[in-house]
Amino acid sequence: MPIEIEKKYRLTPKQRRAIERRMLDMSLVPGELEHEENTIYRGGSLDQPGRALRLRRVNGRRAFLTFKQRRPSSSPIKHQEEHEVVVADADVMDRILGRLNFRPGLVYEKRRTRWEVGKAKVVIDELPFGLFMEIEAPVREIKRVERIIGAANLPAVMETYPSLTRLLGKEKRGVIEARFVSEARPSGRAASAKRTAAKKR
Repeated sequence: MPIEIEKKYRLTPKQRRAIERRMLDMSLVPGELEHEENTIYRGGSLDQPGRALRLRRVNGRRAFLTFKQRRPSSSPIKHQEEHEVVVADADVMDRILGRLNFRPGLVYEKRRTRWEVGKAKVVIDELPFGLFMEIEAPVREIKRVERIIGAANLPAVMETYPSLTRLLGKEKRGVIEARFVSEARPSGRAASAKRTAAKKR
């Protein structure tokens, strides 16, 4: 059973610059900037606490369907079961989920930069409600990477991005959304319909 182990931190812009400078000084190279749209579905067993089904669109080219089930813990390092598959057509997958009576409950956008530090995956995320960092690795490696990139004293965040979206997002037609204002655009079925109409012109 695949288990994801990670710790999340809230960053200020100054802290972000300092951490990125440390990683660059270690001759590490960041990955491509990823623009994400994440849709969290509800309905059926997904309404049970700690469960999430997410359809993620990345840079308009790739998509992933992920199921997560969080293990109860008071530790800032969270453990959760995770299953993920690549999706060839996100709009078709959205329609399939709809036919199975799952419906979008939350949508949040994110700008993500990925780094690899030793055996850990480090990501720096910008969301409409703040800057964050996640370190994903075994517990001992998380603690080691914290020290070498200067993150050991940063405040840990217990909330997930969906829970923060639920708290800080805005409701629109029954769906709570957290979007970048300058990048507001139609998604899912609306985006698909718009592309189809454009082809006919």
